[in-house]
Amino acid sequence: MDAIDKKLLLLLQADTKKTTKELSLKLNLSVTAVYERIKKLEREGIIDKYVVLLNRNKINKGFVVFCHLKLLQHTKELINQFEKEVVKLEEVLECFHVSGDYDYILKICVKNMEEYREFMVTKLTNLQHIGSTHSTFMIGEVKNTTAFTV
Repeated sequence: MDAIDKKLLLLLQADTKKTTKELSLKLNLSVTAVYERIKKLEREGIIDKYVVLLNRNKINKGFVVFCHLKLLQHTKELINQFEKEVVKLEEVLECFHVSGDYDYILKICVKNMEEYREFMVTKLTNLQHIGSTHSTFMIGEVKNTTAFTV
């Protein structure tokens, strides 16, 4: 990956709707060269996928909760079972297996506290082998990006 690839990746992360012509003007390359570079980055798996990022407040998902979760046991079977079940929960946007006092941290986005309570009571606590949870509510967002500097 050279400096042009890195600049191309920054431009794509900022706005994937830019045409190859627009990108070519910014990179001082031909449209074909930009197209080939993008295809190479896709083939190499550096570009993983293209997505649309939604404004969670506009779709009534502005209440953000970080739920720290501890399992009762740590067998491979129970960990796999929990992970298969948690990925099915649409309210959970991110789930990380972590070290420390808790086993997992979940990022949950819902409409409000009432919807979070309903989620906890009817969905999350119905998953088997959960020992305890600890919820932290977002007060304000200081930084939220999906872009990497390469």
